[in-house]
Amino acid sequence: MLDPILLRIAKSAILAKLDHSYSFSVDQLGEEYPFLNDKGACFVTLHFNKDLRGCIGSIIAHKTLLEDLLDNSSSAAFRDPRFSPLRVEELNNINLEVSVLTAPEPIEYSDYDDLISKVVPKKDGLILQAGGYQGTFLPQVWEQLPTTKQFLDHLAYKAGTNPLVYEEHPLIYRYRVEAIEEDFDAVLPL
Repeated sequence: MLDPILLRIAKSAILAKLDHSYSFSVDQLGEEYPFLNDKGACFVTLHFNKDLRGCIGSIIAHKTLLEDLLDNSSSAAFRDPRFSPLRVEELNNINLEVSVLTAPEPIEYSDYDDLISKVVPKKDGLILQAGGYQGTFLPQVWEQLPTTKQFLDHLAYKAGTNPLVYEEHPLIYRYRVEAIEEDFDAVLPL
């Protein structure tokens, strides 16, 4: 079970960008919650009235979980290229989700059918790498794409290619997530 402090940090990072008079101590967070100083990879997802409003994250841990969470919170709210920057008047309808990822592991497979048999629906997040193409889907995407074929097809499109890429035996990695979510208004700021 993830610590609710992750949601509080994400909310506070967003509020600090919306209101420059709002601040909190990053150093104090690291002291009070030592696990935040470990390397970690996370995604921050925003929904507005249940529709995606921003989602940015890291699939590989390359900095502390705290740094990654702060960066991805701000990016999901204000720098997701698919959406305009979040506005204060939207906050009442925002749902905030933080997903912490396990380290990706390669899936060994012989062909497309073998790959389908090895993917665990509703649990696996996947990364597709083929040539210059790369894309990932969090396990939460299974809610919209419930079959493995749909999940893999749309992952190929997200990566900028098409499902024929699986004939080329691309690298596929799996990871799992722990996620915590709450309505933005219900999360206490720091």
